[in-house]
Amino acid sequence: MTGISLSTCSIEELDSKPHSDEYRQRIITAKKQLGEKVMILGHHYQRDSIIEHADETGDSFLLARKAADSDAEIIIFCGVHFMAESADILTNDNQIVLMPNIRAGCSMADMADLPDVEACWNELLANSNLLDPATREDAELPAESGSSYLVPVTYMNSSADLKAFVGHHGGIVCTSSNAAGVLEWALERAGENGKVLFFPDQHLGRNTALAMGYNNDDLAVWNPMMEPDWQSLNAAKFVLWHGYCSVHQRFTVDQINDLRDAHPGALIIAHPECDRTVVDAADASGSTEMIRRYVEEAPSGSVIGVGTEIHLVKRLDAQYSDKEVICLDPGVCPCSTMYMIHPAFLAELLENLIEGKIVNQIVVPPQIADDAILALNRMLSIIA
Repeated sequence: MTGISLSTCSIEELDSKPHSDEYRQRIITAKKQLGEKVMILGHHYQRDSIIEHADETGDSFLLARKAADSDAEIIIFCGVHFMAESADILTNDNQIVLMPNIRAGCSMADMADLPDVEACWNELLANSNLLDPATREDAELPAESGSSYLVPVTYMNSSADLKAFVGHHGGIVCTSSNAAGVLEWALERAGENGKVLFFPDQHLGRNTALAMGYNNDDLAVWNPMMEPDWQSLNAAKFVLWHGYCSVHQRFTVDQINDLRDAHPGALIIAHPECDRTVVDAADASGSTEMIRRYVEEAPSGSVIGVGTEIHLVKRLDAQYSDKEVICLDPGVCPCSTMYMIHPAFLAELLENLIEGKIVNQIVVPPQIADDAILALNRMLSIIA
């Protein structure tokens, strides 16, 4: 991947320059010149100065599918690295995926890397009577009577090589909106005494499992930095990776209570990456798409407290002027890595394309992409 010169600048330096109108005009001019060969995707958490140039907005998987369904030759993904990888996996060989800033990663995704997951996997198999689904002739079939398997499930917010690991070992990918259906699929294939290994976000795994009727005794956390607690791990149905989103970790029950004290009757919705106590205290929980629909469908005049990234919250508040949409965290909660996608980077990337220069391309190796596709297709098969 080739970097561009602006990647040596800090976001603070770019924001301190009085050139926002200049960046905007450069983007508009370049985009017009490039035409339909280029498609710009903007994740919900991007700043408004990026979203205004996006041809499509949405969550990570929705955008990757829109990229795959498009005729655009060049996909510019304004999001974080794992999202661009997913787009590269799903698009065809005639399409290329670029990022305005390849330093934009995801702290949650980085909490589970392939060596640590492989070590966990091998230890769980070695210390239990579980089998690797990859040993089965058809990983799509439910477990046979008396057989117990360890089935891996990775959240969409993970690297391509972890999606490939899951695909190779008979597992599946999930999003925050379909996690319950995916876990049901995984449990069926695990068998009566089998287990699900869920990574990287422990909160999404815990909130989904508890909502499905399981209890805390069915859950155990795997922390690669600590000695395993084999008593709880062997008793658990779900082994949850010790990962979390730094943004959604900031929301608390006290924030919910403070908002309700200030606005009696306020509605509260939290993302399922939040702590269980926050999800329990909220009126609803759901993905970014569900949060958007919840605000849209709320009665006029509603005050709605939202536990997710601030750019989406502010955009919803501006879009629905008959309602007051408030971020639960009064200290403001931007996603720092999403914030690394700056209009200056997008402008220079587009201008490089006009000059025939391909920079910041995201390329997933073919074997990794093939295995990842297996896991993604399994997810698509149960939500189709």
